[in-house]
Parts: sequence; structure tokens; C-alpha cells
Amino acid sequence: MPVVTLPDGSQRQFENSVTVHDVANDIGPGLAKAALAGRVDGKLVDTSYTISHDAQLAIITERDEEGLEVIRHSTAHLLAMATQEIFPEAQVTIGPVIEDGFYYDFAFERAFTPDDLEKIQGKMAELAASDLPVERVLMTREEAIDTFGKMGEKYKVEIIQDLPEGEEISVYRQGSWMDLCRGPHVPSTGKLKAFKLMKVAGAYWRGDSNNEMLQRVYGTAWTNKKELKAYIHRLEEAEKRDHRKIAKKLNLFHTQEEAPGMVFWHPDGWTIYKVLENYMRNILNRNGYQEVHTPQVVDRTLWEKSGHWDKFSEMMFTTHSENRDYAVKPMNCPCHVQIFNQGLKSHKDLPLRLAEFGSCHRNEPSGTLHGLMRVRNFTQDDAHIFCTEAQMQDEVSRFIDLLFEVYKDFGFEEVQLKLSTRPEKRVGSDEIWDRSEAALEEALNAKGLAWELLPGEGAFYGPKIEFSLKDCIGRVWQCGTIQVDFSMPGRLGAQFVSDDQSRQIPVMLHRAVLGSFERFIGILIEQYEGAFPFWLAPKQLAILNITDKQADYCQKMTENLLNMGYRAIADLRNEKIGFKIREHTINKVPYLLVVGDKEMENNTVAVRTRHGEDLGSMTIEEVQALLAAEMNRKGRTQSES
Repeated sequence: MPVVTLPDGSQRQFENSVTVHDVANDIGPGLAKAALAGRVDGKLVDTSYTISHDAQLAIITERDEEGLEVIRHSTAHLLAMATQEIFPEAQVTIGPVIEDGFYYDFAFERAFTPDDLEKIQGKMAELAASDLPVERVLMTREEAIDTFGKMGEKYKVEIIQDLPEGEEISVYRQGSWMDLCRGPHVPSTGKLKAFKLMKVAGAYWRGDSNNEMLQRVYGTAWTNKKELKAYIHRLEEAEKRDHRKIAKKLNLFHTQEEAPGMVFWHPDGWTIYKVLENYMRNILNRNGYQEVHTPQVVDRTLWEKSGHWDKFSEMMFTTHSENRDYAVKPMNCPCHVQIFNQGLKSHKDLPLRLAEFGSCHRNEPSGTLHGLMRVRNFTQDDAHIFCTEAQMQDEVSRFIDLLFEVYKDFGFEEVQLKLSTRPEKRVGSDEIWDRSEAALEEALNAKGLAWELLPGEGAFYGPKIEFSLKDCIGRVWQCGTIQVDFSMPGRLGAQFVSDDQSRQIPVMLHRAVLGSFERFIGILIEQYEGAFPFWLAPKQLAILNITDKQADYCQKMTENLLNMGYRAIADLRNEKIGFKIREHTINKVPYLLVVGDKEMENNTVAVRTRHGEDLGSMTIEEVQALLAAEMNRKGRTQSES
């Protein structure tokens, strides 16, 4: 007589063993109809799973995160079934769930075409509408090898042969089709209501380039058509905002094969970079950081002492000279410890905050390089705080304030926070980890911030907080971080004299706000679709004359604006004013100042925005007040400025 305990603490007792579906039906027919799977004692299972003992049970529906995962997993099977119904010679391999969807790898004699994908998707819709029951069947290893061998599925046979002895082998049937899978899956294909095949790409069997090339069909699946439509819209928006395309139109930067993963900054792109750097430098100066600069190339021995050589050497660019091995620095932290070590420090010198806009190089795989988002040469807005353990919580709290101030200036309102705690393999005592995790947690709670716990996801040397931005189309970008480090200061000989005159190893806090200038600029390009806030725009103002009579007036005004620190240009070309306005609007210049005879006589300008808004005639003083307010507001909304 199993007793089933539900998430709200209520219990239901049954005379005999029951399935997850039976329990859902006992609660209510509506829930039974909505059930996609169950979570029994923490394990995700099919609705056909039998409960024969006292258990904790949660019914999974499309409202649950796990429900969407089950839908996507089942839609991968639907794709495989539809493909083999249309192309019986195609062999199936693996089809996992990925972010926002799924894929399935096929072995087939020719490349799938867009027309093929359209036919497959049509067949998937037919099979979903048929509402075929999905059944889980257990097999012995020998039965499974024999079954899939007779079907000609050599890849499935290889997977089964590689499974550990004694592992349970399950097969899922829907109609006359079956596939090897652990599950769970939806109870019937009718639960799959919103899906779309996206693209096809090549993929090696088991990711090994020595193996045969397969075809990977990607798809997305959602709980309903409204969510699917919203996702497709986000993809279209992302495509429209692709920073590489916008950068080409606005002439910001380029990359080329002679320097893979490294950026050639054009004048306007470099202007944005320098504005970013100067802004961060002012923020750091106001918050007690000291800026340093360290070498690009450092002897291998330092990287061995710091522990990076063992864990990171494959990602390093190396060189050899005069019988010595060197590495181009992939990060700044070991070099900052060298600065700390110059002269014995007292506890009165702490906290010591060392910041560097450090140019780093990492040998990222060529296939992962992506515009500014994934590069081999990047500049970190990097800093390391050397402090006592007692100072740690306050330093974390100060950093959180700094970070939120910066993000608001760039127009990011929604920030997600995650606290990652001790992994299984780590350095330092449990007592030190307890205190460090508590310091981070207390700093977050003291700010009244919502945060998510990620148990076991910390670095081997200490816990960390990660800060992620949500952009205007809902994408999440992990940028900021602050990490506690128990390991490196001791490995590299860092010490300070405590108040009792003993020698102690400082706590080292690794922290970054933007992450890297390159990636953050890429995010900004896509966030604003190239229409940067006034303070970031590479060209802030264009002064346009209507006829040659106003040329000298426009030139003088431009010089005055440049002397005030604004990035202004004079467009004195012999072109129609409508043409000039259109061109500078396309180039997303925030303000256009138009001068004709009337404006010159009255010592005014006609002010237009890049959005086509006509602000009317303004005096020079009124323009200056407008621009000063824009600069002070930065990327914040009007209500925050």
C-alpha cells in the first residue's frame, strides 16, 4: 500500500502499485491529461512508471522546466521517426536536447536539402496529430543488439556494445518505430504541438574527426505555438542585430584570416573602445583601485608555479628564446601577485586593489571564434583585490555596488546573480570554504538581491558570484564575476604582516565587471542595434549646412563643440540637405544640427535626432544644455538620470 507524498506535503495512499498517470488521475482528470512525466524521489520518469513503495512524487506538466526538456527530447524522436518514414535508408545515431531545442544525427547517402527538411517537418506534424502512444520497453543487451542489428542500425549496436555491463537498456516505441533511449518521454506524440526544423550541418560520429561524417538536423520545440513564434522572432531580431553585420555597415572593425580571432579596430570602433576604457578608469579611480601594467610575455616557470601551465597550457600561445620557454599571458592574475610581492605589506596596506586593462591571448579553437564574442586576443577590465579574510565581505559588497552602477550606465536593468559553491575537488579546508561562502552569501543578502545557488560549481580555488545581463531581446550574457582564491597567493609567495606580527597569506579576489572589452562592445552593438547612447556614439553630432553660405559658421560651431569634448563632424559637402540627413541617420549619429540662412542670422541651429524627431530651432546655449544632460544620463532611462 504505497503512500505517495506530493510537493505540497499532502499524501495519498493506494491499495496497490500505481503509475504516475494513475496518481495524476486520482488528483484530477485535468492533471492526468496535462501530465508529461513525473519526478519520483528526485528522478525524472515516464507517466507509465510504476510506484510500488512510499515515494515523493511531483507531476511534471508543460509549466515545469523539466516538462519542456521532455517535450524537446520526444520531438527529437519524432524527427528521427519522420526522417526514416520518408528516407528508410537513413540510419539514426543520437539525438539529445540542447539549449532552446534538440538535434538528431543521421547517416545518409546524400546531404539533406531545405526541401527535405520541409517534407520531414510535414511528416512530423502528421505523426504528432496521430497521437501515437509512446511505450517504454526493457531489453537485455543481447536482445537489443539483435533487434537493432536486424534493423541495420549499426550505430545503435555500437552504442549498446559500449554500455557498461549490467546497465538497464530501454527502448521507446511509437507506432511501428522504435529507438534506443533512457527517456523519459511524453506519453503520446499528441503532446508535441509546437516545433520547427532549423538547419542541417555536418557532424562527426561521436565528435571524432577520424570517424565518418554524419548529418545533424537541428530543431526547436516549445510548449505552444505562441512560445515558438516568440522564439522565432527573437532569432530574427538576433539576426538583424548581429554585431558583425552592423559593424560592417558602420565601419567599426573587421577580422581576417591572417590574424584569426584578433580584431582590426577602425577609427569609429576604436573610439567606442577608448570611451569604454576611460569610463572604466574613472570608475576604478573613484573606488580606490590603482592601475598597473604587466608584461605580455612571461617565463613558463611563473605559469607552472601559479598552476596555470598544468590546467591551461593548451590554450596558451608560447615562444622560445635563449633556451627559455615563454607564454603570452592568458590572464593577468599571476603578474599582479608579483606586484604585490614587491616590498613586504602590512595589514594596514590592505585592502590593496590592483587593476589592469590587460591584453590577454588564448588559443581558442578556430571553430569557436565568433566576431567580438569569442576572440583570441582580448582586453579584460581585470582587477585583483588583496585583503584579509575579515575584509572580504565588505569588499564583495563594494564590488556589487560598483557593478550595478556600471551596468545601469550602459542601460542594463535586469541582472541575474548566481553563487557557485565548493566543487568536489578543491583546495583549502572546509572551514575556510564555510567562511568564504558565507561572506559571499551575506554580501548578496545584505543588498536584498535575488540570487541562484549553484552547488559544486565554484572554482577549485574558491567560491564565486557570477553576474549576467539580460538584453533587450531576452538573451542572457554572463559578464561580471568575483571569485575568492585560496590557492594562488600562497603558491606565488604572497604574504602580509598581520596585527600580531605573524606572516599571513592574503585572500585574493579576482573580479571583472565587463569581462572583456571586445565581447562587451559586441553585446552593446547588438543591444542598441548600432544606435549607441549619446555618450558612447563614435560620432555624436553632425553639423550640416544647406548652402555654401553657412560653411564658415558650421565649421566654427564644430570646432567649439570639439573643444568642449564632443565628437562632432561638419558635413560641408555640396549635396542636398535631405541626402545629408539620410546618410547621417543611416550611420546612426545621435544629433543632426542643420544650419540655413535663418539659423545663421539668429545664431541658432535646427536640431534633429537620428530617429527623425524635429526638436526645432535652438540657441547654442540650449544645445549645450541638451548635450550635457545626455552625457550625464549615459544609457540610463529618463527616470533614473
